[in-house]
Amino acid sequence: MTALDFELRPELEAHEPAEMRGSGRDDVRMIVSDRASGRVIDTHFRALPEFLRDGDLLVLNTSATLPAALVALRENGDEIALHWSTSLPGGLHVIEPRLGAPPSAGSRSPTKAGTPLPARASEVLTLPGGAHATLLTPYRDSQRLWIARLDIDVPIADYLRRWGRPIRYPYVDRRFPIDAYQNVFARIEGSAEMPSAGRAFTRSMLACLRARGVGIARLVLHTGVASLESNEKPYEEWYEVPLRTADRVRAAKANGGRVIAVGTTVVRALESSVDREGNSIASSGNCCSRPPILPRLVCPRSCPSRPGRADCSASPIAPRSAPEMI
Repeated sequence: MTALDFELRPELEAHEPAEMRGSGRDDVRMIVSDRASGRVIDTHFRALPEFLRDGDLLVLNTSATLPAALVALRENGDEIALHWSTSLPGGLHVIEPRLGAPPSAGSRSPTKAGTPLPARASEVLTLPGGAHATLLTPYRDSQRLWIARLDIDVPIADYLRRWGRPIRYPYVDRRFPIDAYQNVFARIEGSAEMPSAGRAFTRSMLACLRARGVGIARLVLHTGVASLESNEKPYEEWYEVPLRTADRVRAAKANGGRVIAVGTTVVRALESSVDREGNSIASSGNCCSRPPILPRLVCPRSCPSRPGRADCSASPIAPRSAPEMI
């Protein structure tokens, strides 16, 4: 057993979004760890405003999710799942071909259940709408991600909106619309999977926090296919920390407030956007978390979603036994 291992019994898994099994997105559990006292509080997400105070700053990732799961055909006619992960310079893309059930019409099988495809360089996959993906080379040292050329005649976001479906996981046994995979504050499309640490927030919750004097700042980090697999190194993802957000982070810390990062995506973006003295600055580009992550700026807020994984699952459905943490 490691620090990331825990038992998750099937009967404790949730198979639908919180609002379908309760009274709203924020109908989920939350654990609060008080570092000063060492106390651990098992509570409810709706109680979050009680744990924040005037002068704190909440930082959100406003990246919106694209329907990044596609059906693909191999040269031998086998049907597989193909997940778009991120775009690269030069018109190239990082993709994840997987064996197993693709998101075809009427399928109730999960798209993430299959194993990575044992593919070869130069293999051409046929995609919907007469498009093609040519596998060029494995992405870095990954056993599942490939750099590919996509022969499509529209921007990738337009193509995915036309032909793609949201990526879903083994414990999600039916489809949900793309809106179920969006945070209420999502604005800019670009994530292959949902930055799900913010899913429990509602507009009324954000209004309540503002009324209590909690500041809200925004940045963007477009996630690739989430949940690194065994022994897999982190990969680069595009981010942008605006000048206004960097200014507000510095001001909050200077005035004694806490900076609460909503999820590991916000931690990675903020910790990649500092000067030599560790002060928040505006920047954009590709960031890659370098383990171990030692936050200098923020108090992370996230959740342990699955055994053996360090980040939140990008599914809109969090396991019942994996409460939100702050």
